This record gives sequence, structure tokens and C-alpha cells, in this order.
Amino acid sequence: MRKVMLAFVCVGATLLAQGNADPAVPVEGLTSTAPAIEPQLEPMSVPQRFEWAAKTAVSPKRLAGYMISSGISTATNSPHEYGPHWDGYGKRVGLRASTGATGLMLEAGIGAFFGEDPRYVRATGRPLKGRLSNIVKLTFMAYNRDGEIVPAYGRYIAIPANSYLTNLWRPDSHATVEKGLFRIPLSFVDRLISNAVSEFWPDVTKPLHRGK
Repeated sequence: MRKVMLAFVCVGATLLAQGNADPAVPVEGLTSTAPAIEPQLEPMSVPQRFEWAAKTAVSPKRLAGYMISSGISTATNSPHEYGPHWDGYGKRVGLRASTGATGLMLEAGIGAFFGEDPRYVRATGRPLKGRLSNIVKLTFMAYNRDGEIVPAYGRYIAIPANSYLTNLWRPDSHATVEKGLFRIPLSFVDRLISNAVSEFWPDVTKPLHRGK
């Protein structure tokens, strides 16, 4: 079982190496390729928001996360209804993809009412401390229409709503109030990790691109 889980993780890591950024956010949403201390984001229309959510849900970065986490869940047989085998692994990947997509769609839609931009903006050109701070800050906050950093109210609503909405198609052992509550902080941890990958992966892979 450990070898099987390792295979899942390796496949996910390989997929992660093929792409890192949300595809609907060129240069992480900056209007200029030059480093900016206070980035200016082009406002997103409602259709653009849902396009961003759809593309982000199936981006290499997201798919890699689904595959790695599903491999770990398969090894521990959680949820037990799916079983510790390839068929169960496929079901877990599908479950994570579907719940991830609904979460992004909810955030994109609800965030529009607050004028919040769901995209992650890299802090390119800042010191390491500033970049780490940016990762944490944009886990819980977002840019509004005026380019100001504000609490991400749309995200605060979307994450709990998605956690309980997806109980409709989760296995019975995970479709409980307690499990739903437990998933809420984990969703913010997932966002933190996703932000960190978006922030630093282009720097890690830059030498590889230069060699092509």
C-alpha cells in the first residue's frame, strides 16, 4: 500500500511540475510584467469570474493536489465506502475535483457582490519576508474594486457553504455536521498551500526554462 501511495504522490508531483498558475490570471493578474509593490488588477466581469473558477478547478496545480491527497486518502481508506484500491482512488479524485469546483464557483459568485478579486497576486520583487506575508495575507484577504486589501468575505461565506453543500454527494461517513465543520479550516490551509506554490514555483522552475 505504501508503494501505491508513493506512486500517486509521484504522479501528482509530476503534474504539478507541468504548470503552476491559475490559467485565467496572466502574470498572476498584474497589468504589467514589471514587479509592482501595489499591483493593479483589471476588474473581472461576472462571466470572467466563472471562467476563472472553471479553469482554476482543472489547472495542473489543482489536479496535482487532488491526486496527491487522494493517494493519501486511499492508503488510509478514507472514506471507507470507496475502498483502498484503484477504483476508490478514482472516486476520491472525482470527489475532490467536484467539491473544489463548486467551492471556486461559490467564491467567484459571492465575491462579486463584495467586489472582491479571487485571484492570487504574486509579490515579485519584494523581500522574502514580504512574499511570505503576502501568501498569508491573501489566504484571508482579497483586493477589492479600488485595489485595496479587504477581508475576503466572499471566501468566508463560500468555504462553509461549500463544505455543507457537498454533503449532498459525499459518502455517508463524511456527510456529517462534524466532518463539515472540520473541513472549513482545512480549506484555508489548502488555500495557503496553493498561494505558496503560486508565489514561489515560477522562481523554482525559472532555471529550467532558461535552459530550453
